Amino acid sequence: MKILIVEDERKLALLLKQGLSEAGYGVTLAAACAAARDALCETSFDAIVLDLGLPDGDGLELLRQWRRSGFNEPVIILSARDAVQDRIKGLDFGADDYLPKPFSLQELLARLRSLLRRQASVKDTVLEHRGMRLDLVGRTLHFNGQPVDLTNREFALLEIFMQNPGRILPRTLICERVWSSPYDVDANLLDVYMSKLRSRLETEGDKPLFKTVRGVGYKLQ
Repeated sequence: MKILIVEDERKLALLLKQGLSEAGYGVTLAAACAAARDALCETSFDAIVLDLGLPDGDGLELLRQWRRSGFNEPVIILSARDAVQDRIKGLDFGADDYLPKPFSLQELLARLRSLLRRQASVKDTVLEHRGMRLDLVGRTLHFNGQPVDLTNREFALLEIFMQNPGRILPRTLICERVWSSPYDVDANLLDVYMSKLRSRLETEGDKPLFKTVRGVGYKLQ
């Protein structure tokens, strides 16, 4: 399980990293909004622990941007803003939990475990987007009601995109998920598979399903 901690107070961030690492989580630290955005572009996370008072912006606005872009993983706000209205606002902006500072590390870990269990239990087994219906249990794809045959690799590739619609997925992240490595994949192999998906799913005259983001990766529109 990979956790992103967005916290600009270095001492607290390091204490959180140590505590979560000892609990078995992989932890990445980000001290500002920009660093948090970069971290999400580089890899995926199972949950985020988010401070609100960041040096280059408001954590609430950052959270709202994430939710609008399709990031659905759990977010726990960790903030000195402890008024009831602050908590309500944080939850309304898309947080899954709100823990005011000061806090107990053990309580944070317990809340994190609870959110991750809940997230695992409600993972969609059928994904739908723009006429595509991907059944993760039956391993089938229907497009506009018609079955489409995919290889295992093509299915895995499409699954990643349909789990992250509207998000730009870096090439390294895609290769890590589909080929289990961001490095040991021929540079052209991902492009070949993307071309295959496009030929199976995109129709001339319609808005393309996939957008190439030059120098970065791809996005399901």
